[in-house]
Amino acid sequence: MTAAPATRAAAGPLPGPGALRFGYGTNGFANHRLGDALAVIADLGYVGVALTLDHDHLDPFAPGLARRVAAVRRRLDALGLAVVVETGARYLLDPRHKHAPTLLHDDPSRRVEFLRRAVRVGADLGAEAVSFWAGVRPPGVPPDVAADRLVAGCAVVCAEAAKAGVPLGFEPEPGMLVEDIAGWRRLREALGAPPGFGITLDIGHCRCLEPLPVPQCVTGVAEHLVNVQIDDMRRGVHEHLEFGTGEIDFPPVLRALADAGYRGLVAVELPRHSHAAPAVAARSLDFLRTAASRGEGR
Repeated sequence: MTAAPATRAAAGPLPGPGALRFGYGTNGFANHRLGDALAVIADLGYVGVALTLDHDHLDPFAPGLARRVAAVRRRLDALGLAVVVETGARYLLDPRHKHAPTLLHDDPSRRVEFLRRAVRVGADLGAEAVSFWAGVRPPGVPPDVAADRLVAGCAVVCAEAAKAGVPLGFEPEPGMLVEDIAGWRRLREALGAPPGFGITLDIGHCRCLEPLPVPQCVTGVAEHLVNVQIDDMRRGVHEHLEFGTGEIDFPPVLRALADAGYRGLVAVELPRHSHAAPAVAARSLDFLRTAASRGEGR
């Protein structure tokens, strides 16, 4: 597999000013073969996919990676789907401990290697971004040590991404060492503000714990925004909900994304809805299209 930079055209013509490009996350299709999931997502009318590298969907540690990546790229191209690469697989690296090891553990080498492979996969797929997060601080690891480990690990990933020409989207995640936008800003400063180190913004997370209204969160990071995940959520509860079952008013949020000139994917993030993935994905796209239309009228 080559690590040379690759550029993949977005599905169809570029959107006009204010247009949004909706995608769907494969972690919400965990019971589907990847090829089948991509076909369903495209058939429903999504223009992109957030591809979580996992044991059942393009395992980066399984044999024949270059061949499998090339096959997925051909499939994406045939279906007209843009792609971002997500790295939130729960048990890919350790079958007994969720998300372990992270960049914060005593031995983060397997996580570092996973993220380096994700960057190279992203380059070969022509991904618009590769997304990753900090992880939960392990018991017994002091906060300052965890912070130093995170900066060191991110520096390695940034170097790999710069070499491959792939933008990085670092995601603040509730309960993790970097859980909010302010934490992302501190991390970016500690890294020396590398130009390829952007932010992945989960709209639900903004409602869950950010102090500002969700549209203001979007506006505040607009210049650094490389990847958007979208779902409904309630204040103080980190649970990804279907649209309309949480507390978010979506038309102003989508209007804020459009007004910011964001051209990347806005991908539905419902990782616990695989049991009804096609129906949930269909409802989600209908909801987002309606909300976007209402946002345009405000």
